[in-house]
Amino acid sequence: MQIKPSASIRQNYNEIADLCRSTGEPVYLTKNGEGDLVVMDIEAFTRREELLAVEEDRLAGRAGTTPNELDSYLDSIIDEVEHGKEASV
Repeated sequence: MQIKPSASIRQNYNEIADLCRSTGEPVYLTKNGEGDLVVMDIEAFTRREELLAVEEDRLAGRAGTTPNELDSYLDSIIDEVEHGKEASV
C-alpha cells in the first residue's frame, strides 16, 4: 500500500499512475493528514469489480461462476502479478 499527500496527484500524476500500474495496488491520498482519496489502475479496478459481482451473486444464491471457474480466474490473476502476463478469463 502506498500513501501520498493529495497534492502529489497534481504534481506527480504520471509517477502515481505508473506506480498503480506497476504494482496493481491502489495509492491512498491524504489531505491534511487524513485519508481523502484512493487511486487505482483501471485494470485492477475492473478485476475488483468483477470479483465483487461474483461474490454478490454467490451470497445471494444466484447461479454464476463455478468455484472451479473462479479458481482458474484467480490463478490467472496471480500468474499475471507474478510474471507480468495479462490474465485470461
